[in-house]
Amino acid sequence: ASVSEPAQKCCTENIQPFLTSILEELMGPISSGFMEVRSLFDKEVNEIIQDFQKTNDMTRLKENVDQLMTLPFNSVKMEPCYLKVNLLQEFLQDLKNRFKVYHIDFVIQRTQNFMQELMENAVYTFEQLFSPSYQADSAKVATTIEKVKLRVLK
Repeated sequence: ASVSEPAQKCCTENIQPFLTSILEELMGPISSGFMEVRSLFDKEVNEIIQDFQKTNDMTRLKENVDQLMTLPFNSVKMEPCYLKVNLLQEFLQDLKNRFKVYHIDFVIQRTQNFMQELMENAVYTFEQLFSPSYQADSAKVATTIEKVKLRVLK
């Protein structure tokens, strides 16, 4: 009871006025990282579509979709996504000094884990929605891939 009032006053005067701007600053790199995940998924599926349109080979298409499933674990391809979030390091350092925010690396690592999880969910959903189409007419497959991609991106 004796600590509650001074703690509330401290939060109201020294932290609450800055919360909105802090969240906006944090969301910049985080949103950028998640947009990079979306862009990478889009690019990879577009490459599958282009390859299929050139070859019209269903076996190769299956191999390409199987390879897409490994995308979340491909550190080279995911690296640009992770680098966007690394910008938090600089910003969080300022927060650490101003508000005694600790465990900056943990915040960045968790964000990168969420990005990987999002990509895992995207490729899994893509595979689940597209897999019945392997028996479809090959003339419609590229269109089906595009529709599934758009649905996943939604």
